[in-house]
Amino acid sequence: MHAGLRITAFAAALAATFGTAYGAGEAVGPVVEDPAPARHESHSEASPAPEGGGGHGEHGGNETEPAGGLEISEDGYTLDLRTPSVTAGRSTDLSFVIRDDDGRAVTAYRREHDKELHLIVASRDLGTYRHLHPTRAADGTWSIPVALPRAGDYRVFADFTPEKKGAENLTLGADLAASGTYEAQRLPAPNTTAETDGYDVRLDGGLRPGKESELKLEVSRDGKPVTDLQPYLGAYGHLVALRSGDLAYLHVHPNGEPGDGTTRPGPEISFTATAPSSGAYRLFLDFKHEGEVHTAAFTVRAGTAAAATG
Repeated sequence: MHAGLRITAFAAALAATFGTAYGAGEAVGPVVEDPAPARHESHSEASPAPEGGGGHGEHGGNETEPAGGLEISEDGYTLDLRTPSVTAGRSTDLSFVIRDDDGRAVTAYRREHDKELHLIVASRDLGTYRHLHPTRAADGTWSIPVALPRAGDYRVFADFTPEKKGAENLTLGADLAASGTYEAQRLPAPNTTAETDGYDVRLDGGLRPGKESELKLEVSRDGKPVTDLQPYLGAYGHLVALRSGDLAYLHVHPNGEPGDGTTRPGPEISFTATAPSSGAYRLFLDFKHEGEVHTAAFTVRAGTAAAATG
C-alpha cells in the first residue's frame, strides 16, 4: 500500500481553450499540446501557473512539489495513444501502447493494487471521470471500450510500474478529443457531501500545498453508516485527485488495508495526500458495496478547509 502521494516530474501545461463546437462526426486531433518533458534536476524549482483562465481553473504559482500526469514521456517510457479522437456518445475501442526507450512495446508490468495498469480518463472541465482497467494483448497493446458522454478535450492517464529492476511507478498522460457539440461546464463549488447511486459520502479534511494532510470519507445509505464495504483494488476505497486547469494528477490510497487487523470495512475511509500547489482540485472516490463500484466526487481548494463554500 502507498501511504501517500506518488508524484512525477512535470512541466506545467496550459489549460485547454475550446471553441463553441467540435466537428460532429469528424475525427479531430487533441486540442492541447503535451508540454515538453521536465528536467529531473528541476524538482525543487517553482513551476509557472497556467496563463489566463477563469478563477475556478487557476492555481497559484507557488508550486512546492512536482505533480504527475502532465508528461507523455518520462524515465524512458512513452504513452503511445493510438486512439487520439472519439465521437461523443458512441462506444469506441480506446487503444494504446507503453513503449520503452528503444520504442518497443512494454509487455511486463508489476501488479499494483490488483492491476498491472490503471487508466483514468477525465474531461478538461472535470465534469466527466472514468477509472478503467483495459486488457493487454500479448504484443503489449492495451484496449478497452469507452463511451464519453460529452464532446470536448479529455486527458488520458496511464498509471503503471514496469517489471524492471529499479523501475518506479509512473503516471503518463496524453490528450484525447471527443467530437460533437461542445458546451463548457464550470467546476462545481467546493463541497463536503456528495450523493451517488443512493449513497451519501461526507468529506472531512482538506489539502495543504506541500504538506501531508488526512482526508476522511464516510459512507452512508438511507441515513445509516455502511459498515460492510468490500475490497476494491486491494483497499476499501480508491482516491484520485486532479488539479483544475492543467489536470495535474494525484493518486493516493487509504491508510490501511483489508485484513491488516485494524482497518474496518467502513463507514470511514482515511487517506493521506499532499497537494503539489495551491488551487482547486477535484477528488474522485471509488468504493465497492454489494458487488457494485460507486464514485463520489468533491471539489476542494488546497490550503482551504474542505468546509469552504467557494
